[in-house]
Amino acid sequence: MPTLALHALHSLSRFMSGVMELRIDVNHAPQEVENELDAIHARMNRPLDRLHALPEVKTDIPGIVLRYREADGEYYVYVVDVQRDRVAGYTVFNRLIEVGKRADPYVRAPHSKYAAPYQGMGLATAVYRWGLDAGLCIISGARQSTGAHRLWMGLARHYELGYVDLRRKQLRYLGREVAPRVQEDLHTRMILLGRGWALDDYMRATAMLPAEDAISQQDLGKSP
Repeated sequence: MPTLALHALHSLSRFMSGVMELRIDVNHAPQEVENELDAIHARMNRPLDRLHALPEVKTDIPGIVLRYREADGEYYVYVVDVQRDRVAGYTVFNRLIEVGKRADPYVRAPHSKYAAPYQGMGLATAVYRWGLDAGLCIISGARQSTGAHRLWMGLARHYELGYVDLRRKQLRYLGREVAPRVQEDLHTRMILLGRGWALDDYMRATAMLPAEDAISQQDLGKSP
């Protein structure tokens, strides 16, 4: 069974064409993000702070390294521009309160913030791939920005992507493609399986119901 041994890992099919974008999320104000990243950078340089002297992983992007920590089953990955001595952004792989206890160890929801000058450089992709290559399996949020959706579709060329219905703490597998109306439903999420995971094994580990037992796609989009 894959493990989340992130400390031991190094950085680093076609999927449905014409796929429509998922729900759009609100972007953070650039200055708000800059202020938060500056505060993180200051903590990294403060002895005795929990962010000081974090483990570091090199990437294929010149001048960029990843520093990371784990707290209560959540993984914090900070992207650092060592040439400019600043934090470019970060991704947190959060636990999800919407899933049940059986699925909790195997489901993480990534949330990211990156400074405007560093967006579009593939930094979030590098972080996601690092986690996925470690065996981490991730799930999308109820809403997704245009950039995040594009990121997931790019990763789907290298990792297995599927759609699930999540409600009342139960995951139900919907398949690799769903109807546009189903895709728009706030209960519909995408999952990406990390290295070493087969879909059948993941469904057993998370107690995910198979497609034939899922709520009818004709009923999705209605009130729970």
